[in-house]
Amino acid sequence: FRLALIQLHVSAVKSDNVQRACGLVREASAKGAKVVALPECFNSPYGTQYFKEYAEKIPGESTQKLSEVARECSIYLIGGRSIPEEDGGKLYNTCTVFGPDGAMLAKHRKVHLFDINIPGKIQFKESETLSPGNSFSMFDTPYCKVGLGICYDIRFAEMAQVYGQKGCQLLIYPGAFNMTTGPAHWELLQRGRAVDNQVYVATVSPARDEKASYVAWGHSTVVNPWGEVIAKAGAEETVIYTDIDLKKLAEIRQQIPILSQKRCDLYGIEMKK
Repeated sequence: FRLALIQLHVSAVKSDNVQRACGLVREASAKGAKVVALPECFNSPYGTQYFKEYAEKIPGESTQKLSEVARECSIYLIGGRSIPEEDGGKLYNTCTVFGPDGAMLAKHRKVHLFDINIPGKIQFKESETLSPGNSFSMFDTPYCKVGLGICYDIRFAEMAQVYGQKGCQLLIYPGAFNMTTGPAHWELLQRGRAVDNQVYVATVSPARDEKASYVAWGHSTVVNPWGEVIAKAGAEETVIYTDIDLKKLAEIRQQIPILSQKRCDLYGIEMKK
């Protein structure tokens, strides 16, 4: 099946972002994409100072538009971090998924909050305004089961291992790595998660905006279960496409059967809730 990743240029105007995103979703569908993903923070600038201002409840204005365009195009739509979600007085970094009938299939709240301090380069603390999610998020399609993470979640190999154990063959991480961690770790982490679990890994970033307070690395990418980069964007707004070949995935798992060779008598990873 064909997967499309929309590397969107995000402005400070929410309505413009949502309208532009929906237009690119329609374009991707017209080119045969059956699963389409938007980047982390697609409807607002990325930064702790923006989260409260742009927050919505789910369902809400932005997610309603996603539901409508998914139904119109008859696709599976992963809404990036569609919105900073407000719920019960708390804010979450939330990704929603809609099916071809417009129904919401999954809602993933970012589990691992991005609190880092690299002296002289970048300091960021999502936990100043956001609360963490507490669950894994998977959804079924006629093609395969898909596991979701958001950005910093990709650094935690255990999460991807659980998804692999639960039968996921594609992991999608909307993310917004920055100009420090992006060139160092963005592709490395994707290839690691793909090879470790013999799955496809797709990451979808906002386009780079040098004038923004937080400058995203861009380079939305798809990696196959052999660890090969099979599609990659640059820094600008674009849509990249790739065909997810589940026959190739099955062949790789047969050739190097690590999933059946794990020593569960010595170690293990479990999903607690």
